[in-house]
Amino acid sequence: MPAVTVADVTALPRVPEPGPTDLDRGVRSVTTAPRGYEGEGFPVRRAFQGVDLRDLDPFLHMDQMGEVEYAPGEPKGTSWHPHRGFETVTYIIDGAFEHQDSHGGGGNITNGDTQWMTAGGGLLHIERPPEALVASGGLFHGLQLWVNLPKADKWLEPKYQDLRAREAALLTTPDGGALIRVIAGELAGHEGPGSTYTPMAMMHATVSPGARMRLPWRRDFNALVYVLSGAGTVGRDDRPIREGQLALFGPGDLISVAGNRGQDSRTPALDVVLLGGRPIREPVAWGGPFVMNTRAEVLQAFEDYQKGKLGVIPASYVPHGGLGGSALGGSPA
Repeated sequence: MPAVTVADVTALPRVPEPGPTDLDRGVRSVTTAPRGYEGEGFPVRRAFQGVDLRDLDPFLHMDQMGEVEYAPGEPKGTSWHPHRGFETVTYIIDGAFEHQDSHGGGGNITNGDTQWMTAGGGLLHIERPPEALVASGGLFHGLQLWVNLPKADKWLEPKYQDLRAREAALLTTPDGGALIRVIAGELAGHEGPGSTYTPMAMMHATVSPGARMRLPWRRDFNALVYVLSGAGTVGRDDRPIREGQLALFGPGDLISVAGNRGQDSRTPALDVVLLGGRPIREPVAWGGPFVMNTRAEVLQAFEDYQKGKLGVIPASYVPHGGLGGSALGGSPA
């Protein structure tokens, strides 16, 4: 996983040792993400499936896209589709993805880069592999996270952030056993580049075999750890966890993650995504690509979309092969 590596981890700033009274969070549940397909048929794991939306708040949905090795002509994306009422965060670990939206946002992200789109009051967008990747094929792996917006921010003007891998704050643990990439939020005084309306944190950590990572975590944030690859344990009770599983933590001051001493040759370390946010605690009405507070607002969003009020496909858009299908993600079962 080349999503930001360093030659010497020990040269990085270190997360301080926990205090003697800091409480390790226990693990409330470990769930396994089912597999599915999105867009024109690229494989995903539904990371939050089976977890109550109230425990995820302020998060809504997350897909692990791939990891998949495409043959030439196989890479796939989505067609133009609308969103209103929340934010989409697309983090690419391997490969590349293009974004374009009806509000003027757009860019190409690759290893370790992130696109952060605030849909706000509504827009159209498209996500697809670059034409060169479609032609050549290759490795593709990433995440898309949906972050809810509070009622007061659901009608904001849309916003797009292009976050480069080099902008992420890079930290390590006291013994140098983990590399932590801070994409959004703050850890030990170091802030990630993502600007968020809902207070939250998002990090990608690589934990060496046999190493333990104990990170300070805000008490008013929930805490989630999703395993991208490898195997290890989580929480104060060392609950076993492996690739494609999500741990939901209880209250406390710290998140603990440890890598198993024995990892397989394909995944030499434990790679996890850590998420936490301050719950919004508002009603959620969800219909496909729209997340509002009432059913009437969702129906209004569909009507506005049909009337073209959420934007139009830019004249600058140039289609290329390998695309089609539905929007990334979807409403809960």
